[in-house]
Amino acid sequence: MSTTINTPAGTPFVEVTREFDATPAQLFKVMTSKELLGQWLGPRDLEAEIQEYDVRPGGAYRYIHRDADGEYAFRGVFHSVEQDKMVIQTFEWEGLPGEVCIEKMTLEPTETGVLLRQRSVFPSVEGRDMSVEYGMADGINDSMDRLAELVAKES
Repeated sequence: MSTTINTPAGTPFVEVTREFDATPAQLFKVMTSKELLGQWLGPRDLEAEIQEYDVRPGGAYRYIHRDADGEYAFRGVFHSVEQDKMVIQTFEWEGLPGEVCIEKMTLEPTETGVLLRQRSVFPSVEGRDMSVEYGMADGINDSMDRLAELVAKES
């Protein structure tokens, strides 16, 4: 199964979809586990340090990806969490402060598994385009592939 990334020109939106061979509960568990997060989040060639990951309304997160060129830190706050169904959170790359995205992730049961839908809204088209330029698609594709591998192993 492949990941679809839609970045409509002239908009601040990024839409990601991917179907997984799992139940919504299995996918939600792996996606929201602090212990498992570092095993799937981000590109394969980056080391991940999960500093905080408290998936509940009002909970926060912060993680750092590292490679030979440096560190890339991300943070946000969870606004709404519905077990096995939905998460709404903010997302900010600390390298571009003030460009805080709102992200909504939903899990929808399908005949063969679960469909993950994620929509990110950036505060500006320029901010979204800069994220795309910095290789966002590669990170998303690697993350989704690694997530599928981990869900299969954990199920």
